[in-house]
Amino acid sequence: MNVKVMMSGMMLSVGVLVSASSGVEQGSLAEKKGVSEWAFTPDPKLPNVLLLGDSISIGYTLEVRKLLAGKANVFRPAGANGKGVANCGDTGAGLRMLERWLDNKKWDVIHFNWGLHDMKRVTKDNRGKISNNPADPELNPVEQYAQNLETLVQKLKATGARLIFATTTPVVPGTINPLRMQDAPGQYNAAALKIMAANNVKVNDLYTLVLPEVAKLQLPKNVHFTPEGSRVLARRVAEAVEAELKTGK
Repeated sequence: MNVKVMMSGMMLSVGVLVSASSGVEQGSLAEKKGVSEWAFTPDPKLPNVLLLGDSISIGYTLEVRKLLAGKANVFRPAGANGKGVANCGDTGAGLRMLERWLDNKKWDVIHFNWGLHDMKRVTKDNRGKISNNPADPELNPVEQYAQNLETLVQKLKATGARLIFATTTPVVPGTINPLRMQDAPGQYNAAALKIMAANNVKVNDLYTLVLPEVAKLQLPKNVHFTPEGSRVLARRVAEAVEAELKTGK
């Protein structure tokens, strides 16, 4: 079965990850926004959209909400105590937390990604310490990532929502704290695309969207995005979600 690619991103406590060198990885700028900036009152007459993902998706969520105002209620998992916003982390966190994130709501569209946290290097004891050593393992090697992702897709399909998988965005050279190999997104995306094709899940190819302009859209030596980069992602995510909402009518 061929996958259709649209070219161009509840409660979770996230532990602090300690680097062996120069501190923890910095999140997206949007993660620093206050609780009041994330709060909104959904319109019961509008369809419900759930965005699942790490800090990259946090970076575009508020802009997607703005772009789809009057067309959909745009949610993402809330942070600790139901406030702020949660980072969905790796596929292992997804398996542990998905039922809570789904929150027994009826979802019309779920746009989701896991990948960047799975591919980060961790110390060999795998106790949550991030690593800059290429000899250390990924948090979830690609085979484990694929196995976890397949399970997550089955759980998401069971909701009856229209699903959109976002490919994992690039890793720029020199990215550390933690180390991710530059070729890792291609490997993890290839595994993910096989799963999406087998399950007839739409794909929003954010990796291909970003790659030609990665120096402009992403921060140097960092997986995170400039404000303009997050806006570019938001526009593509909003377009993908709106297309699915129209298809589902």
